[in-house]
Amino acid sequence: MELNLADPKGLIRESYAIEGITGGECRSIFLDWLLSLKPGVEPAEAARVMIATYALDRPDHPMSRVLEEGLKAPPVASRRGGRAGRLRSAEQ
Repeated sequence: MELNLADPKGLIRESYAIEGITGGECRSIFLDWLLSLKPGVEPAEAARVMIATYALDRPDHPMSRVLEEGLKAPPVASRRGGRAGRLRSAEQ
């Protein structure tokens, strides 16, 4: 994948240039970056390109951690909603 497809606005690149950027700021930039990807661009593949381009040289940077976390699978929801969830809670 080309770098301009993986980071169309240069948000990830710029985050690595900001002195003293925090993890919270990196998460906010990450969300904006995700929303800026063009349709058809796979976010996980784009994140891998960003990691290979920027994070390997700066593993301690907060954005490196955010990119790595972004590749992890989300936790499986265990709560059931609606009536079934309320009844199950009442039984416990």
